[in-house]
Amino acid sequence: MKAAFRTRYGPPEVVTVAEVEKPAPKDGELLVKVHATTVNRTDCAVRAAKPFIWRFFTGLIRPKVTILGTEFAGEVEAVGAGVTSFTVGDRVFGYSDAGFGAHAEYMTVAHDGTLATMPEGLTFEEAAPSTEGSHYALSAIRAAKIERGHDVLVYGATGAIGSAAVQILKSVGAGVTAVCGTKDVELVRSLGADKVVDYMTEDFTRDERKYDFVIDAVGKSTFWRCRRLLKPRGVFVVGDLGPWSQNPILALATPLLGGKKVKFPLPKHDSATARYFKDLIESGRFKPVIDRRYPLDEILEAHRYVETGRKTGNVVISIEHSS
Repeated sequence: MKAAFRTRYGPPEVVTVAEVEKPAPKDGELLVKVHATTVNRTDCAVRAAKPFIWRFFTGLIRPKVTILGTEFAGEVEAVGAGVTSFTVGDRVFGYSDAGFGAHAEYMTVAHDGTLATMPEGLTFEEAAPSTEGSHYALSAIRAAKIERGHDVLVYGATGAIGSAAVQILKSVGAGVTAVCGTKDVELVRSLGADKVVDYMTEDFTRDERKYDFVIDAVGKSTFWRCRRLLKPRGVFVVGDLGPWSQNPILALATPLLGGKKVKFPLPKHDSATARYFKDLIESGRFKPVIDRRYPLDEILEAHRYVETGRKTGNVVISIEHSS
């Protein structure tokens, strides 16, 4: 099968598209014929092993995972022993950051992972970017216990996580102020934001309004910079480690002090999460934002573009299969 793989850490140029061995499903696994996937920040971070801490999970000297790709949409090609929840021919979409493998014509995934049948009416290219950024956004929202009536500021509202967060927050009834660049102001409004702050023309941290929660969806701000935006018991929610890996430490320390605190949520992986997104999409309350599309043969360009940090929403990879 054709796949994009690498055997060492480094820049986009370490990725090569070539023929590799087709995987076979083990007990409890599905073999998925992948029609679409994405290149995202996770792929780029793991490819480059930046920050260095990635190497403790993915291989200290050389990467254990050679084929990247976390989210996918495709068809079930075969099922392993013990799988009863899916059958051959099912159109599925999902997310896997344990084994990766979606940057290929075929991949294996656990039947009880973040996986579900595709939402009605979506193409593979539309379904593929529905689970990576959105599952980080949902994890943040649920961990912080954000509910109807809460006021939330989303910093980085145009990335895969931020654009999903705006839509999910509106679906639960929260008030949303979104921070983005000039070119995306109208897009973010169309996602449902109640107020949009253009960070290129004003400093969002000088906002006089106070928020129950501030979500940093891109990991480019800090608790100390955003602290003044929070209400007396407000929460700064972030999934990135932050400068000097301070965010996990602050998440442990700040609750002991009372008042404003940091929340560093750990995402949950299960089939219920994928079904949640399926229902949300079919209800019209969530639609993943797609920036660019590339064929698998041009995945190197996708890595280069994502690494610029200027993408809006998601970058999709289409995979064509020979008959």
